[in-house]
Amino acid sequence: MPIPNRAALVDHLVRTRIAGDVATPRDNNLSHYRKLANGDRHYWLGLELGDRWSDEQDVLAVMAERCGVNDDPQYRYGQDTIDPELTVDALDRMAARLKQAAAGRESVLFATGHPGGLLDVHRQIADALRSTGCEIVRIPSGLTADEGMVYQFADVAVLERGATLWHTHSPAPMAAILDGLERDGRARPDLVVADHGWAGCAGQRGVDAVGFADCNDPALFIGEAEGTVRVTVPLDDHVTDPRFYDPMTAYLLDAAGLL
Repeated sequence: MPIPNRAALVDHLVRTRIAGDVATPRDNNLSHYRKLANGDRHYWLGLELGDRWSDEQDVLAVMAERCGVNDDPQYRYGQDTIDPELTVDALDRMAARLKQAAAGRESVLFATGHPGGLLDVHRQIADALRSTGCEIVRIPSGLTADEGMVYQFADVAVLERGATLWHTHSPAPMAAILDGLERDGRARPDLVVADHGWAGCAGQRGVDAVGFADCNDPALFIGEAEGTVRVTVPLDDHVTDPRFYDPMTAYLLDAAGLL
């Protein structure tokens, strides 16, 4: 695949609605910001936010700054946005951390709560890092969380229930992995590449975490603002065709020196 330059990638992100005018409606975004501010831990994605973000307008301000949603609190219905320039900026920050992992041959754990959209993004990054000598962490066997099994497919940890890979925001599967590694006397990963509660839990436990997040998932952006999460890349995390993410992944790997 040709590696897009920044301008070409921005155009691709907007055309495929990975960024730009995304599918997530404004009222859904604001509802999630309000629930996070009201202390609903489902929306904290494994982070411990205390009472620091009890005003939903503060949450909106972070999301406008780091994700590119409309910053007008009176705009309550209709289309919302992700700024594609902010997406590429965050990809560049993630690339710098991946380059560091490759240079140090670090151990890296991959996980996704969006297997229908982002599984292959994580898989491609894992393949590239393994080729540099990084250890791709193999999770312990027999892990359970949220009435499901925590498995690994194509080097990426996922939650499985009834022979189906689950979309999950829960931090419990990542907690099961980290607890299982400790129980087995194994070191924590040097880096976690993930999304949703997988990334939030890792960051909260002190593991370097980089991740992807949609505009209705504010916690990881707050985590980056507070320094708990290393990098959060804003994007629509489940577009109509997962192949749409391929140019973005190629750009990321090239910027990290992994192609």
